[in-house]
Amino acid sequence: MADVAVIGVPSERWGETVHAVVVLKTGQPATAEELMAFCVDKVAGFKRPRSVEFVPELPRNPSGKVLKQELRTAAWAGHDRNVG
Repeated sequence: MADVAVIGVPSERWGETVHAVVVLKTGQPATAEELMAFCVDKVAGFKRPRSVEFVPELPRNPSGKVLKQELRTAAWAGHDRNVG
């Protein structure tokens, strides 16, 4: 992985679950299943991503901080939760 951001996304059962937004390094392919399996022994169960999305780059502000609000807004579109 070159970069990753983790956000909460809607879940019918839990209200929300962990979702990883991943930028892969060029020439290093991976699947969502491989990344989630990698986390099993390394991350506590409630912190493990239940879904993974691959993107070419993460949105950032001018100082380089990841704009998670933009990622959340897309994930929560059409739901009642206020992600602001």
